[in-house]
Amino acid sequence: MSTYVYAITSARHPLRLDDVKGVGEPPERVRTVQTKALAAVVSDAPEGLRAKRRDVAAHQAVLERLMADGSVLPMRFGLLGPDDDQVVQALEDNRDAYTDRLDQLADCLEFNLKVQRDEDDLLHEALRESARIRELNEFTRANPEAHDEKMRLGELISQEVSARQARDARETVDRLAPAALNTVVGEPLKDCFLNVSFLVKRDKAAAFSQAVDEEAARRSEAFTFRLHGPLPPYSFV
Repeated sequence: MSTYVYAITSARHPLRLDDVKGVGEPPERVRTVQTKALAAVVSDAPEGLRAKRRDVAAHQAVLERLMADGSVLPMRFGLLGPDDDQVVQALEDNRDAYTDRLDQLADCLEFNLKVQRDEDDLLHEALRESARIRELNEFTRANPEAHDEKMRLGELISQEVSARQARDARETVDRLAPAALNTVVGEPLKDCFLNVSFLVKRDKAAAFSQAVDEEAARRSEAFTFRLHGPLPPYSFV
């Protein structure tokens, strides 16, 4: 039977898992496989596992229990090993890399920040600050048949919007980075120009959250900040 892997920890981790339920229906028993230096928190892999809400929540609950007691290398939902022996072999083969990463993530949490800006506000700023956009906008309104100019206007607006989103994203990350140990900027989402994760020391979490609040307050009401965390440090494993 395949082995479902939740996380990797130091063998010295308390591993308080007696009352934690794993993925599957009924829930699989959570256990560990260990080497001298490392432990993998695992369970049997249920047949036909899918990312259902109950199973994703169970995976997260295991990680939260582990995070409360020490450093964790969290695995993404659905990671399987062929069997326990192969998981142990992976721990042995990657011992130094896993141990170093656990040391780097000691007492650290991840926070993910997503920021969006009202589209109308962004367009109004582009129109207000770009003389060329204003000229083309006025020309195309007066000349509805000017298709080439309309296309050029659309291209200019798209370029200006992208440039302003990149500027806002860069400024936001630069202001918040000093409150974190590390940052990973992800791909922008459909409705968010900034999707960034921060690695924060556990005892600095409150200060980081306050820094985000202050940055949000510095912006206009057209900006929406959504901070998620603390999370397992997926982005930094």
